[in-house]
Amino acid sequence: MNVHANPTLTTAEKALVDTFAERFSTFPGDPNVAHSRDNAIEQIKAGLPTRRVESWHYTDLRRLLTQVPSFEAGAAPQKLSTVLSGSTVLAVLDGVADTARPALDGVTVDRLADLLQAGDARVNLAPDAADDAIGAINSAFVADGYVLSVAEGATVSNPIELQNIQAGGQVHARFSLKAGARSSATIVERQSGDGAAFVSSVSTLELGEGADILWVIVQDQAETATHFGQFKAKLAKDAKLSLFVMNVGGKLVRQEIFVDVEGDHADFRLRGINLLGGETHCDVTMNLGHLAPHTTSTELVRNVVTDRAHAVFQGQIRVARPAQKTDAKMACNTLLLSDEAEISTKPELEIFADDVACGHGATVTEIHPDHLFYLMARGVEEKIARSLLIKAFLAEVVEELENEELVARLEEMLDDWFVRHA
Repeated sequence: MNVHANPTLTTAEKALVDTFAERFSTFPGDPNVAHSRDNAIEQIKAGLPTRRVESWHYTDLRRLLTQVPSFEAGAAPQKLSTVLSGSTVLAVLDGVADTARPALDGVTVDRLADLLQAGDARVNLAPDAADDAIGAINSAFVADGYVLSVAEGATVSNPIELQNIQAGGQVHARFSLKAGARSSATIVERQSGDGAAFVSSVSTLELGEGADILWVIVQDQAETATHFGQFKAKLAKDAKLSLFVMNVGGKLVRQEIFVDVEGDHADFRLRGINLLGGETHCDVTMNLGHLAPHTTSTELVRNVVTDRAHAVFQGQIRVARPAQKTDAKMACNTLLLSDEAEISTKPELEIFADDVACGHGATVTEIHPDHLFYLMARGVEEKIARSLLIKAFLAEVVEELENEELVARLEEMLDDWFVRHA
């Protein structure tokens, strides 16, 4: 990791620094929070990451982030219809959390703004590392979000949908969930909007012993938007986390996933779909740590890339010395639909234990002409035939979800993307 100070700020860096100076007095937080914000903006002043920073090698942020819009006064985005029927919606609209908080059995809900103002220890705005650009941006500017706590043994029957919705300008949000021992819940995180926005969102999740959480992230920002997302989770003994990520929007997108499997017999499962068209640059970077024995994980990411889009997948699995009997598998499969589409992929294993079963792989292909001919020879129009083949490529990932309504809803979103790009 090499982070160098940049005495000459880029247009985007200067916009961030100037906006921070203008709005600092409006941000909620006690003196400790203000100090964390100051440290975060100093990190931005030192320069956004370039490709010389290993974790940003395929996403030269200093070059790709060319401009940052100002905050839009008076923007009024609306809540979205829920992905799953019966969901309880907790919405952050234009960076401000809804003051109405519905009662949820077994779940405590607090507004982030209130906790920041009170200096609550549950909120830590400090970025994780010197190259944590998303953490630094979010720490500097975030003003609201939600902090949830699920009681021990509670089964949350209805899904909870966390919506971060923008209508242009800058929007920054943060979500946090602490799942008590033996609790279970389904969380849907929506990142959406129709403006030329600059969005950052950080989600943190802590699973107690035996907790079981399904977390679904759906990012369908406008094609002119920049979206930076970060998901961080820690799993205790016997905990199970299933994370599904779908990116179908945005122009410049970076989704980071940091997971530490800290307890014996804990299990992590990641499934991801990235649909990229136009000139989108979408980077999914995962860092997974197996820190205890008898833990398991599987990661399967599938990309469909067309036009001049560029997909990135960086996935690192770290197995610590005490983590004997770890079983970890990771795969990234990509379908390129045009000559100018690109994929950069870097799967990594870093293993210090000697009794493990770990593997990784990456494949890149295009639609096989024989398969396309087979369908067209039977009267299927070319565009429909291509869509059918793409859906077949993605089906394994989507259909692993056990909720039939969720599968149907995600397939509708896939169909919408196919109409525009296939």
